[in-house]
Amino acid sequence: MKKSKFLPVATAPRLLVLSLTLLLGACATEAPPESPAVATRTPAQMLAAVQQAGQGQDERELDVQPLRDNEVEDLREMAVAATRRGENDAAAASLDQALAIVPQDPAVLQERAEVALLQSDFDRAEADALRAIALGSEVGPWCRRHWETVHQVRARRHEVAAAPIKRPNEEKLAEQARALADIDRGIGEARDKLAACTVPGINRM
Repeated sequence: MKKSKFLPVATAPRLLVLSLTLLLGACATEAPPESPAVATRTPAQMLAAVQQAGQGQDERELDVQPLRDNEVEDLREMAVAATRRGENDAAAASLDQALAIVPQDPAVLQERAEVALLQSDFDRAEADALRAIALGSEVGPWCRRHWETVHQVRARRHEVAAAPIKRPNEEKLAEQARALADIDRGIGEARDKLAACTVPGINRM
């Protein structure tokens, strides 16, 4: 007796499932890969750069510290202690209270900007640093801290904007180039202003 050339009825569904599985696996393999992760500077690295910029460049450099309200000084100290504990929100709250008392104090504004860096609130950090620049000294350690904060925020913004574009085309690439050019102009401004913050101190000998 000749064997049937047709598969048993029970076998056909299994082959159909297997074929669909292989087809779906092939489709998944052919999917376009995700864009690589963007390497950006961390908030801690940004703050370290700001603090380094504030270090004395010249032992003769003047660093005038105005007298402040005792309550403001207490709030500033509370913010420093909270930051050391890693409680950035608490530090921000203390400095916000201080700013409610002395809203035009450039040092307090700068300290709030630095806490904003740690909170990854980069727009707030830049805004407060720019306000401090408008109100503070044009030279010295505080000036460097202000402008280095602005520089760090803009440099990170460049890193994000330079990320590879998914499915790039001519229009998207041109838009990215324009955005990067605008950011680069801002970075150049911050670098120039930062360099101008340091002037030789007065030789009193």
